Amino acid sequence: MRRLFGSVRARATLGATLVVAVALVAAGAAVLLSLRSNLIGEAGTQAERSARAVASELAAGTPYDKLSGLDGDDGPVQVLDEQKRLVAASEDLERISGTDSDRVKPRPAATPSGDGDGDGDDDSDDAGEALEPGEISGESLFSNGSATIDGEAQDYRFAAVEVETHDRGHLKVYAGSPLAAEHGAVRTALTVMLIGFPLLLGVVAAVTWLVTRRALRPVEGIRREMAAITQSEDLARRVPEPDTHDEIARLASTTNETLAALETSVERQRRFVADASHELRSPIASLRTQLEVAAAHPELLDLDGAVEDTVRLQRLAADLLLLARLDAGERPGGARVDLAGLAREAAEGRTGVTVDAEPVEVAGSRGQLGRVLANLLDNAQRHARSAVTVNVRREGDRAVVGVADDGDGVPDGDRERIFERFVRLDAARSRDDGGAGLGLAIARDVAVRHGGTLTAGRGPAGGALFELRLPLA
Repeated sequence: MRRLFGSVRARATLGATLVVAVALVAAGAAVLLSLRSNLIGEAGTQAERSARAVASELAAGTPYDKLSGLDGDDGPVQVLDEQKRLVAASEDLERISGTDSDRVKPRPAATPSGDGDGDGDDDSDDAGEALEPGEISGESLFSNGSATIDGEAQDYRFAAVEVETHDRGHLKVYAGSPLAAEHGAVRTALTVMLIGFPLLLGVVAAVTWLVTRRALRPVEGIRREMAAITQSEDLARRVPEPDTHDEIARLASTTNETLAALETSVERQRRFVADASHELRSPIASLRTQLEVAAAHPELLDLDGAVEDTVRLQRLAADLLLLARLDAGERPGGARVDLAGLAREAAEGRTGVTVDAEPVEVAGSRGQLGRVLANLLDNAQRHARSAVTVNVRREGDRAVVGVADDGDGVPDGDRERIFERFVRLDAARSRDDGGAGLGLAIARDVAVRHGGTLTAGRGPAGGALFELRLPLA
């Protein structure tokens, strides 16, 4: 069963069919009940009309054997006196139920003392409302029963009307209207529903199946293409986007955007690995050469150079590890950090660095923010002629750290490119002097992780100005 309804199409078809089935059953029951109620109401109205016609004749003093309603053409009629004794009935009436008397033939009239014939007792509480002679009750009582007339048995709706006569006392007239039309109409409607509802449900199921299949066809195309991309590992491929402007089209568009972002991320990682391998190769090769020369000729060992290459290799490994953690989504802590104090610590021991700072606190990682300031100062000192200025201030809801130098500055076209990894603008600069090109990339990544920004511009002295903006704690 789970495999049978394991697809969205099957579940949608089943759900739509069940909903329509419930709606049809509820609507069909309401129609049948309404139809039956209306037809029973019409039969009751007809029975009441016949009963009042007979009551009118009785009020006018018409003898029992002259009553026009006793011919049986319009239905069975009974006339009962106050003691519920049958005093008149329709011709050819053979059997009746549903009235106060099941007799079909009247007996000779009894004495007023009412010693009775067994049809009923004198019950003053059931004598009806007080009427004037010749007056007919305005209310009618209804009941269901059956009667057999001239050998034909039917169900009837009976109406009872009371009348006060001048010479025969208080009488009650029962008249019946056949319910055959009601039964026939209800049976016909039920038959139509039993035949039509399954056919309609079949149509609903078929239409839902076809419509769902057509609607989900683009989804199957997306699935096949995603499977092909997974198998081929070609992230340059894209899933087809249907020209329908609906949820499926938006799904395809979002999927392609995700593939594009994934392709960019994978390509970035590939470049990162390639660049890192390239950067690591130089110090490792240099260190190996020095060690091999020292092994063969100990007197030629350049110990200072070996230490310098080892330190450079250590710094590069630390930078690569930090970038890997940032790419993995490492988030800074929520500790409060005094940027003014952090700037003074980063500038301590550096020649030509001036710090102008006001107390400003931000939330984040003290170690990572200290690394940002150190990288900015390293970059500024590398390009400055003589002086580097650090300014820490508050601007609205942001803390701003500006690091400016008096060097040549950064060209306008390169002010974004310098934040890319392994980028060095001065191609002639040696790797030993220019670094690996990771300092500014690390600084911007840390700034972004802290909810801030890092931009490059022109400083007051004409050199480069790097501004770090972070939200206040």
